[in-house]
Amino acid sequence: MTTQQEVAGPRGRRSQLAELVRNISYEVMPFKNTEQAVLSHVPTDVPLTVTVTEAKGIDTTLRLTEKLLRHGYQVAPHLPARQFTGESHVAEVVDRLRSAGTRSVFVVGGDAPEPAGPYPDAHSLLQAMEAVRHPFEQVGIGGYPEGHSIIPDESIELALKQKAPMATRILTQICFDANTTASWAGRIAAAGIDLPVHVGIPGPVNRQKLVRISAGIGLGQSARFLRKQQNLLWRFLLPGGYNPTRLAKRLAASAPKSGGNIRGLHIFTFNELRGTERWRQQLLASLSGKEDRS
Repeated sequence: MTTQQEVAGPRGRRSQLAELVRNISYEVMPFKNTEQAVLSHVPTDVPLTVTVTEAKGIDTTLRLTEKLLRHGYQVAPHLPARQFTGESHVAEVVDRLRSAGTRSVFVVGGDAPEPAGPYPDAHSLLQAMEAVRHPFEQVGIGGYPEGHSIIPDESIELALKQKAPMATRILTQICFDANTTASWAGRIAAAGIDLPVHVGIPGPVNRQKLVRISAGIGLGQSARFLRKQQNLLWRFLLPGGYNPTRLAKRLAASAPKSGGNIRGLHIFTFNELRGTERWRQQLLASLSGKEDRS
């Protein structure tokens, strides 16, 4: 039996899944009750990212990031390139996050139809951040295992190669096919992009919660949110259509195909933090043989 076959066996898959769950992070959205929900349900050793919505802007995300940092959380705010107005704005945000003790950020292009300044994509913002000598130890960038609905694959691949030298990890968009994700991770590793990949998957959230969230993030962005989540909504319509544990197990089984660069999970919680943390604890307990069967 080869080493890869051994890793792919039941014991290897269990070990791989445990490693993925130990290296987990949660994505939260900056709504009115997010701070309290995090404090009530999320341990401080679970890293967080905070999204930016078009309706609320960057400042709302920065305020929540500062609050959560003061509570002892590891927090990476999303920095959407298309919402930055210029070099002084970049320097201002970097200084603000430096003062707050931020060690990690996640740089994205953003969903704004038109850029507010000279940064149309994540690559241009990363360059601007380097120009002002940002202090961040961890810089996340996005990955697209299934491509992008409006950006050609060739452009996505080029952008990833351009961004990678300025980043420390990749957080992927949602993909429900573990083999597709693993094959993509293997391809980028073979192309010389050796960053650790943290695979984005939805947590245990229902369709009604997704619709409520979409209604609270602004009309234009809400429409784009629903378009991007059509596959997710469809899966939640079907009985048993989505289960985060099943997808996590498939990722653990497929991870060896990636060459070893799949290192963790990034959970899109959609602010369903109580259910997400309960799911994580139950999964950890089952993997350690301490599952509560009462």
